Amino acid sequence: MNVSRIAIAGGVAASTVLLLAGPAAAHVGVQPQGEAAKGGYATINFKVPNERDDASTVKVEVNFPTDHPLSSVTPQAVPGWKIDITKSKLAKPLDVHGKKINEAVSKVTWTADGSEIKPGYFQQFPLSVGQLPEDADQLVFKALQTYDDKEVVRWIEEPKEGAPEPESPAPVLKLTAAASDGHGGAAAGKDAGTDKASDTTASSKDKNATAASSSDGTARTLGIIGIVIGIAGVAFGVLAGRRRNA
Repeated sequence: MNVSRIAIAGGVAASTVLLLAGPAAAHVGVQPQGEAAKGGYATINFKVPNERDDASTVKVEVNFPTDHPLSSVTPQAVPGWKIDITKSKLAKPLDVHGKKINEAVSKVTWTADGSEIKPGYFQQFPLSVGQLPEDADQLVFKALQTYDDKEVVRWIEEPKEGAPEPESPAPVLKLTAAASDGHGGAAAGKDAGTDKASDTTASSKDKNATAASSSDGTARTLGIIGIVIGIAGVAFGVLAGRRRNA
């Protein structure tokens, strides 16, 4: 009886480790290329992973915050995707560099046009945005992800500080303190600012790559150990059973 329990425990341990080694659920997110400083301009990326095994993502809609409208939103062309920009009239005009802005982008939509996000892949959708607000620490973008089987996933729940992450969190762009020259991200146009942003981006990418590599290596190691333990437990149980029968 004890031998059988050991064999079963070994198998369970192997299965548990394999489950833990599997990828965590991903969701639509937004990240800056460099820094997204208050009062400045920045290039941001909306990262859209495909979470389905039997469907492809064919449409992505990103709604812009109405409480902090952005006067400038310029998308980068994405091969195989059509881009539509929706603007809305502002209740209160924006004053940008002495010029009154009466409307702002309220939504950007990417629709597959010869391409799509297949299972197991993700796609990034870059935008140049500004002028970022000076009186906010973050911007919340509500997004809709449409699959080719007509399913629509609504990433619209705003995360709350100190509360568990929502099931379908909206992308949140964190804003950093304004640069000392008062121009925020706009200073990136200077040579020194450009070099600094490039170094920051490269360093961030290296750190992320190292962390991801370490995480993947640990997961694979745990998975192999679990499998070995399970096989050893089953083999031990079989051998012990044969000895008792002999």
